[in-house]
Amino acid sequence: MVAVLLALANVSCVKQKDLKKLSGNTQGTSYHISFWSNTPADLKTVEKNLNTELARIDQQLSNYRPDSAIEQFNALISDQALPVDAEIVNLIEQARAVSIASDGCYDLTIKPLFDLWGFNHDQLSAPDAATLKSTLQNIGLTQLERLDATHLRKHNANLRIDLSSIGQGYSVNRISNLLEQQHIDNYLVEIGGELQTRGQKPDGKPWRIALEKPLSGERTLHKIITIQRTTPLAIMTSGTYRHYFDVDGIRYSHILDARTGKPVTHSTVSVSVLHDDATQADAWSTALLCLGKTAGLAAANKAGIAALFIEQQGHAFNEFNSAAMATLQQVSIK
Repeated sequence: MVAVLLALANVSCVKQKDLKKLSGNTQGTSYHISFWSNTPADLKTVEKNLNTELARIDQQLSNYRPDSAIEQFNALISDQALPVDAEIVNLIEQARAVSIASDGCYDLTIKPLFDLWGFNHDQLSAPDAATLKSTLQNIGLTQLERLDATHLRKHNANLRIDLSSIGQGYSVNRISNLLEQQHIDNYLVEIGGELQTRGQKPDGKPWRIALEKPLSGERTLHKIITIQRTTPLAIMTSGTYRHYFDVDGIRYSHILDARTGKPVTHSTVSVSVLHDDATQADAWSTALLCLGKTAGLAAANKAGIAALFIEQQGHAFNEFNSAAMATLQQVSIK
């Protein structure tokens, strides 16, 4: 999750009478939206449509509520063809492509491993080798078949899908599209730290987004992204420094490698992806963090993904850019 230290502070310096703001809670986190338009936009109508769409997405994709569509799918212990909303099938297939590009490090079926290690209950429970091996048998998108636009088949009836690594990016995408449908083409949409911008501020200045230094226990500025382009740009950051366990001098990150079933051990602590599609950016930021700097850079370069990797070596933070970062137009990171 990206830390947006300055995004909201920066928009506060523009004319408040021109800039409209909405905020609230959704999907277990918060959202903040700032927008303006040259055509009249009724704030109450925008807010109503926004809340309706966020509630709909939550009902579809949230793994924390047992009545959601994805959790109802997870609860079906069957290897027969199962009806699934086309929206979920599409997200799974987008994630599958990223999973393949990451050599299986990133995988939506990782939910049983996350439970096994205790990250859902904030208490480490490192499994023994036999338990880990057994759980790994229920991991892998290769065991999930797309039959058509609205049907999936579990080749392993115990397969469970976790959409959290792509769902917030998709939500940002949906809300951005909602604004554009209402003829709003200047906005900053942020949900749980994942965001997308379009256009500029009312005074003509660019949107400026701050990335925090990847340190646990504090929130300080590390980089500022200045977005001169007026076309949509999503910024998604995944990090290992917020959700982890320290036990006996060993750090166990919540980023799990689906191939081994274990927390990653590399020194990459943060990956930021800049992309014109928020859904893709969300999945790729997690996948690249899972791979780490060396394998991640290779994957990003092959796929043409603009990504900033940050490695921690002692007290130093070293930065590495994928090749596509140099091709970004009207975007600067300082």
